[in-house]
Amino acid sequence: MATDKMIERLETMEKRINEIDTLLGDENVGNDIAKLTSLNKERAALEKPVEEYIRYKKIQSDLSDANIMQHDEDPEIAAFAKETIRELSEESENLYLKLKMMLVPKDPNDEKNVICEIRGAAGGDEANIFAGDLFRMYSRYAEKKGWKIQIVDESPSEMGGFANISFMIKGEGVYSRLKFESGAHRVQRVPKTEASGRIHTSTATVLVMPEAEAVDVEINPSDLQIDTYRSSGAGGQNVNKTESAVRITHIPTGIVVACQVERSQIQNREIAMNLLRARILAAKEAEQNEKIGNERRLKVGTGERSEKIRTYNYPQNRVTDHRIGFTIQKLDRVMEGDIEEILDALINADQQDKIALQEKQDK
Repeated sequence: MATDKMIERLETMEKRINEIDTLLGDENVGNDIAKLTSLNKERAALEKPVEEYIRYKKIQSDLSDANIMQHDEDPEIAAFAKETIRELSEESENLYLKLKMMLVPKDPNDEKNVICEIRGAAGGDEANIFAGDLFRMYSRYAEKKGWKIQIVDESPSEMGGFANISFMIKGEGVYSRLKFESGAHRVQRVPKTEASGRIHTSTATVLVMPEAEAVDVEINPSDLQIDTYRSSGAGGQNVNKTESAVRITHIPTGIVVACQVERSQIQNREIAMNLLRARILAAKEAEQNEKIGNERRLKVGTGERSEKIRTYNYPQNRVTDHRIGFTIQKLDRVMEGDIEEILDALINADQQDKIALQEKQDK
């Protein structure tokens, strides 16, 4: 059965959608485009939960009638009522869980594009090679989803992979799928650089940030130090004779970003500013999440690189996400971009945490 607090919220939503329908019929509102747009947007957000709540109330009413009918003197009517109770009870329970999920606060960043940074960490050349493997994994996944990737900055490693690579992924609901990827990813395998065949452990760090608009982060131009330099490719060779590459330092936070992938300094500066806004927003959200504490297992978008969130064990063809204790024996497929099963498990765990937190607050 739904809790009183849950019913109160749903009743308020149903009342509000009726108020909106009345307002939308008002001629004065119809002439105010801004007000009309705002009301339609609010109604769209309420429509589905209210529809399901109305259906839920109808099921409760039918259940009440069936409970009376099961005591009917006619055995056929009583038997029919009992079967109806069984079916409606199952439907009611499923709908109740659906409503609980609908009432969980939505992450405002879920529909945003992301900026991702991958760095080779502990393990020298092998860590950089693994960073390249992770970039390929996310690239393959993005291809499967129909998303677009744009490299922002890269520092290729001589032995392969990247010491650092920053890139943007654009598409529908990108952040909602990738927001739990931030952290240290650990690989256990025989390195390509190792001749003796011993298994080594190396790490690469991943930071996933929602793309930030100018309205999301206010940046004072006087707080920026902007340097230009000649862009270079792998091994340090110049690939551009003009100083098209841009490095921006945000003096108050010490955050440094760079972009050298475009031939135009203006384009590189625009991309670097996008990256800077995302980094500043991610830092603010990390600070806020630290204040919230440990109510949830998954910390969205904090970029806690020191925390080993996942292990990729090649000898056992195993991937384990340590935050939720999830393991699959499909490492070969995962590295080809088949990460949907892992992401689904993380999203489901996060939703269950949010529901548990909501129920705790409702008590």
